[in-house]
Amino acid sequence: MTDEGVPTPPARRRLPRGLVGAVAVTALLALYVWAIAGRGAAMLTSGEPVLIGIGAAVLVIPLLVLGLVAREFWLAARVQRMADELAAAGELPVDELPRSPGGRIDRVAADEAFGGARDAVDAAPQDWRAWYHLAFAYDAAGDRRRARGALRRASALFTPSR
Repeated sequence: MTDEGVPTPPARRRLPRGLVGAVAVTALLALYVWAIAGRGAAMLTSGEPVLIGIGAAVLVIPLLVLGLVAREFWLAARVQRMADELAAAGELPVDELPRSPGGRIDRVAADEAFGGARDAVDAAPQDWRAWYHLAFAYDAAGDRRRARGALRRASALFTPSR
């Protein structure tokens, strides 16, 4: 409520950064999957044994793509929930690493930050918060593959408190 007794409107929740792009790419991928599935189904109904075999193999591609996309959206939702919980506790990682004039992170500073995050995981390997912080340390160090692996580990350990 404001001083005049007028209720303040609730804060609007902003869409996560990148969501619009992810949805757009997913929509384009859906068109691709639709086209591939159509070709595979046409091959299955051809009556030719070789085409039926190829059509069945081609239909595996859309299933694989759908599974991978669903997995990535599920991970993104879990990471957002973890970030919300860390933000509420005041523990969200902050990127305060020094950068070059071109915007590149100083490698020595990133390595120092990484060492602390790695030590925290070694001290508490079942703590999803430590793995979450390690993921961002990997990202700052430029190791995206390990950053995603650490986020997946944090997600596996995460149990929402709400």
